[in-house]
Amino acid sequence: MDPRFTVTSGGNLRCKGWRQEGILRLLENVLAVGEDPANLVVYAALGKAARDWPSHDKIVETLRTMDETETLIVQSGKPIGLIKTHEKAPIVILANCNMVGQWAKAENFYKWQQQNLICWGGLTAGDWQYIGSQGVIQGTYEIFMRIAERHFGGDLAGRFILTAGLGGMGGAQPLAGFMAGAVILCVEIDPERIAKRMANGFLRERADNLDAALAMVRDAMAQYRPASIGLLGNAAEVYEQILARGVIPDVVTDQTSAHDLVYGYVPVGRSLPEVRRMRVEDPATLMTESRASIVRHVRAMLGLKAAGAVVFDNGNLIRTQAREGGVEDAFDIPIFTEAFLRPLFARAIGPFRWIALANDPDDIRKIDDHLLVAFPDNRIVTNWVKLAREHVPFEGLPARIAWLGHGERTALALAVNRMVREGKLSGPIAFTRDHLDAGAMAHPNIMTENMRDGSDAIADWPLLDAMAMCASQADLVAIHSGGGGYAGYMTSAGVTIVADGSIEAAERLQLALTNDTSLGVMRYADAGYPEALDEAERKGVRHFRLGEG
Repeated sequence: MDPRFTVTSGGNLRCKGWRQEGILRLLENVLAVGEDPANLVVYAALGKAARDWPSHDKIVETLRTMDETETLIVQSGKPIGLIKTHEKAPIVILANCNMVGQWAKAENFYKWQQQNLICWGGLTAGDWQYIGSQGVIQGTYEIFMRIAERHFGGDLAGRFILTAGLGGMGGAQPLAGFMAGAVILCVEIDPERIAKRMANGFLRERADNLDAALAMVRDAMAQYRPASIGLLGNAAEVYEQILARGVIPDVVTDQTSAHDLVYGYVPVGRSLPEVRRMRVEDPATLMTESRASIVRHVRAMLGLKAAGAVVFDNGNLIRTQAREGGVEDAFDIPIFTEAFLRPLFARAIGPFRWIALANDPDDIRKIDDHLLVAFPDNRIVTNWVKLAREHVPFEGLPARIAWLGHGERTALALAVNRMVREGKLSGPIAFTRDHLDAGAMAHPNIMTENMRDGSDAIADWPLLDAMAMCASQADLVAIHSGGGGYAGYMTSAGVTIVADGSIEAAERLQLALTNDTSLGVMRYADAGYPEALDEAERKGVRHFRLGEG
């Protein structure tokens, strides 16, 4: 196996300190768990860890030789240089795929990408925070459970979820649905992705035709038995066929790479080899055909919604593509954040994660034990940790994700830093989070759709968050914007802090994690959400109320 795609173990340093070493190991990890590491692609067809291999190799070389009084600057996956800073400054500052507003269009992105001037960092690919599909599993699971509470008496046993896409993000869906107790059918056009998800335990069964798949669904539903089934096929066609047969799932969503009409979505009637050829030879025709298939796809979803299914957009811009293709009512399908998770985000509760840098699974298990003791009244966390221990396999470096909020993240990180200092863990732990977090993202079609005060498209918040993280001594800080089909639709910020057991690390964790969630509470309080206003008052977040609007 290529050593660039393997994770490092143990406590031996190749860098001058654990701050640099931890970031280097995270870079190695995103390639080890990535979809197409040979091309530096981590997920979502285009989300890359570095612009090209010379850039990657220079990043690695620099991390191995720089000291703590220097900061590495990375522009769209390309290392630009080192600047002299100080020991409390970030080790790495990244800006990936940020284009000036009027120029932030897919066609410009593709042009500049071909000229090797830009690359898309996804959300957690280009700042080396991705931990495999497990990073998405809890969020998907929580969505399903919120749906269960709202529509099905708190239980998805015997309920049928229809979805599609088994890539780096969508691959979390079958396991999340299984853990929620449902019968989940996942449509996927690429047989290799089905095989991968079965090999890593995220998917339990497969079917090669719709008749077989629906028979398996009916059997599991009748027994109230959780099941995850992968169906080889084109999602647009399969959704239409299911609707035409009058089979109405309880829940319907989609996580194909619909955001990207060239490198992501596969149109009806085209084989994967044909699509791969057209990406180079005829991208314009491919875009037209992909959008036409998405129109069919979303119209089928709307038909299932009209027939009684709970239908939602899982954040892949499929509604946006469909509306641009002429489906005027595409946005009758709600986005998952507004529909199910906004009360959590308003309290800055979101997808927080930690990674065992020594590559020792016992480190994660020991942190699990601490979580269950330290947060006994947090039902979301305790329920998740117990489920994850049983069902979620580690990919690459052992890691865990849990939806923790303001104060909780800081308390956990400081406790873990003490565990490292006292020798209770095999090595340092890196703390990070998804970009889809309270103060870290502006995306009017996903995270910030229909904000209470109408501030959906205002991108100041992630920019403020990134600057605040630099001021709070974080080890790595990133600002990302959309590429490919996401171009012009979103801006987000990422942060990583390494808990190496030192007093200095404790200070960084205290400042960065507390200020990160404080800004999240402020963002929603400023928009007038009562949950955020309550959180700010109860926890002493110094939010200024200067009137409405």
